[in-house]
Amino acid sequence: MSGEVAATGGDAAGKAGKDDGFNYRLDRSKAGTPAPTFIFQNPDGGDATLQDFAGRPLLVNLWATWCTPCVAEMPTLDRVAATYGPKGLAVLTISQDNQGEKVVAPFFKKHPLPHLKGWADPENQLGFHYATGLLPTTVLYDAKGKEMVRVIGAMDWEGPEAEALIDAAMAS
Repeated sequence: MSGEVAATGGDAAGKAGKDDGFNYRLDRSKAGTPAPTFIFQNPDGGDATLQDFAGRPLLVNLWATWCTPCVAEMPTLDRVAATYGPKGLAVLTISQDNQGEKVVAPFFKKHPLPHLKGWADPENQLGFHYATGLLPTTVLYDAKGKEMVRVIGAMDWEGPEAEALIDAAMAS
């Protein structure tokens, strides 16, 4: 596919790191595309859109409670939220579980992720829109709400490649 690049360190196999277990690819083919306007659920069960975060860079992570790679990358996303949240980055972990809040709230009670919140998209509108066919999928937006890159698969969000992606969004 056009715009896809194998991930990290020039490793053409697309395997992040050698022993970290994360596996992903980058897709820049939709760079510049505005964030979708779909309504999803905020952690309190109310309506939210990505436009609610206008004016700041945004990391949108689509995941599910049953997705092992998704759960594996959550602690790194939590630490990114702790580090970059105070600097303006919004980190949204939006569950694609069909049961929505019924499974998301217990997940966050069970897992110590103090800097993340349980957003939910039980209609899977964002998942269908991004159309990667894989969870996790993470989309990084600049402060103008334009897509910069999609990370398809699980990434160590504290690794050097992730840091470079986040820094680019923060500089937008």
